[in-house]
Amino acid sequence: NAAISSCEKGSAWETALQLFQVMALNKVESDTISFSAAISACKKAGEWQRALQLLRSMVQNEVELDTTACSAAISACEEGGEWEVALQFFSVMAQNDLELDTNTLSAAVAACKQGCEWEKALELVSDMAQSVVE
Repeated sequence: NAAISSCEKGSAWETALQLFQVMALNKVESDTISFSAAISACKKAGEWQRALQLLRSMVQNEVELDTTACSAAISACEEGGEWEVALQFFSVMAQNDLELDTNTLSAAVAACKQGCEWEKALELVSDMAQSVVE
């Protein structure tokens, strides 16, 4: 996990993915931290499709989702112009009772902006404001 996190911080996404694959080959179980670091590394490199593959893998392997991984995936979608996918992950976060923080909301709104979906962006902000009031 520490090595993957270091790669993520050093913008070495390819190395992060190689380490991630080595873990699997050596039957070392990937956890939330390793997935989150690999997803963040891909996001920072603009490799949004790989980030989404990792998040889907996380779900398939029943690894516990966290705010960091989902927020990074939403940001990756925004950078890739995939606003609909970003909103799907935003919904998944809400369904799994994950914290929807300002970074997550900002990423989802930015994804809507990329897709010229300002009505969806307003809806997200309104829903978030309503949940804070409740």
